[in-house]
Amino acid sequence: MNEPITKRRAKAADFTRIAQLLRDAELPLDGLKGHENFLLLCRNGRVIGCAAIERYAQYGLLRSVALEPQERRHGLGRRLVQEALQQARRDGVAELILLTTTAAPFFERLGFRAITRAEVPQPVRASVEFRSACPETAAVMRLVL
Repeated sequence: MNEPITKRRAKAADFTRIAQLLRDAELPLDGLKGHENFLLLCRNGRVIGCAAIERYAQYGLLRSVALEPQERRHGLGRRLVQEALQQARRDGVAELILLTTTAAPFFERLGFRAITRAEVPQPVRASVEFRSACPETAAVMRLVL
């Protein structure tokens, strides 16, 4: 696992691999609009991680953050999210929202803070992930960029 890690935007041909990563991580595929919003981490050309930001006006919904199981606990999740945050800033996103059932402590370490569902900006509330893909019990978190 000493090969260099590269990052890139996803292409249409990557969607099958992205879907497999999400299924393996037990993350919802509902509401995905395809590959267009994904940032990928690759090792030797193989996609090992993904993250997506869906845009809703000046807000973004960070979703579908997944890594191959053997790539976890090596700092790559942090790197993946930080790359996604940088891209969101470049794209003019003012605030990111996410929902998680298992990773709230991880996202807290990256600066996200828990909020109530009522505090979620209205445009993000319209997302499939917010309305139906994630359970009501999911933690809702925000990061102001």
